[in-house]
Amino acid sequence: MMTLWLFSPILGASSPNVVLIYIDDLGYGDLGSYGCRDIPTPHLDRLAKEGVRCTASYITNPPCCPSRCSMLMGQYGQKFGKYGMSRGLSIPEDRPTLAQFLGGQGYVTGHIGKWDIGSRAQGPLQTGFSKAARTPPKKQYTKRELLRLSPSLRRKLEEKDGKSKYYCIDEGGKTMWLTDYDGDAMVDFVQQHKDERFFLYWSPEAVHSFNTEVPERLMNRVKSKGSRRYLAGAIASVDDQIGKLLNALESRGLREKTLIIFSSDNGANSGEGGSSAPYSGGKGKGTQKEGWVRVPTIFSMPGWLPEGGVHKGLIANLDFYSTIAGLVGKAAPPHCDGVNLLPFLRGEKKGSAHEFLFWLNNEPGDAVRRHLVAVRWKQWRLYRKYQKDPWQLFDLTTDPREEKDVSGKHPEVVRQLAERHRGWVKTLAPLREVSKEKSPAQRVTTGHGWEVSQKERDSSGR
Repeated sequence: MMTLWLFSPILGASSPNVVLIYIDDLGYGDLGSYGCRDIPTPHLDRLAKEGVRCTASYITNPPCCPSRCSMLMGQYGQKFGKYGMSRGLSIPEDRPTLAQFLGGQGYVTGHIGKWDIGSRAQGPLQTGFSKAARTPPKKQYTKRELLRLSPSLRRKLEEKDGKSKYYCIDEGGKTMWLTDYDGDAMVDFVQQHKDERFFLYWSPEAVHSFNTEVPERLMNRVKSKGSRRYLAGAIASVDDQIGKLLNALESRGLREKTLIIFSSDNGANSGEGGSSAPYSGGKGKGTQKEGWVRVPTIFSMPGWLPEGGVHKGLIANLDFYSTIAGLVGKAAPPHCDGVNLLPFLRGEKKGSAHEFLFWLNNEPGDAVRRHLVAVRWKQWRLYRKYQKDPWQLFDLTTDPREEKDVSGKHPEVVRQLAERHRGWVKTLAPLREVSKEKSPAQRVTTGHGWEVSQKERDSSGR
């Protein structure tokens, strides 16, 4: 069998497309291919059958904002001074983002959905994306409509001055479910650029809380009970958009020319009924556990990656950058901490891309619940909340819910992993603070259609 290294020049010449999908708060146990039984996700299940499902995929800088920054830069957030949420902290401008890297290879780069990256001055068009979908205006509930809703949903909407979270107004003036709107935008992007090399990054609002606006038509398709039905309906809608994307690619002969990466910015939100099964923890009260940082991740590209594959080695979201670089036949920039996963996903290399993964969330101003110091190695998870705390050690193979601290039984493992963590900390940048200067916001405006960068306008003669 020909190895990846022999394929690399062909990959570079054929310039495959890339679609990166980054869901908000999707739990490890909330997809059918990961063991979920109450939420039908046929399109995502198909994606897994036509690709490689990763069972030890991690977010090294949770949650939302730092996760996205780390992913787009391809490195630990601490390497540029981000040790927690620090929303509004700029991402580096002395090294290319993933979008800038691909733009330099001649790719059209598009963004749809939630941003939450960098400073106010660093919107999609300022960080390498050649075009970004405008944010559709949200539905405005009337007083009469609010009175028809449940008291809990009404209170949440009244806190937003009656503005919907998940219903928007389309270009024709009709009310539309936001996730559906995003899916249509993905299809539009593929249609516009079917004859070009493209990178599309879809980062929806879904399935971030609150999901109680979910329509009955979506909840009627799931088997979930109680309040989990709302989240389940939102996940079903995400699955619908994967179906739209696959159909758009197939009908244009692009399915086998497009790498799809599907993942989540952090683990499940238990407050919404999210599942981290078989692990415990997640967003909110469970941020010290495995479920907050282990997420479902699927790589799919028929003909290039094995179908129905399972990769059990340690990977992280910071690997996406290096993997995409490898796909287009280029070396990742030297700042990247990630690894090209293609040889591992294709079975040409065995084991883990990373021997160790590290966490150090200790920003002084961040929510206490998000403080986390940890190391992953083989079956082990070494953990403590604060640096002054004693280490705890868990064997995730025999104790996935982390109920038995075995640090006393394995002091040598504790010593070794603690030493590794200390060594990693020495490579990090100092903590940076969010600038208090109020620079003009460069985020995508409200409206319909696409905003295009000046560079893209110049190249197209507009």
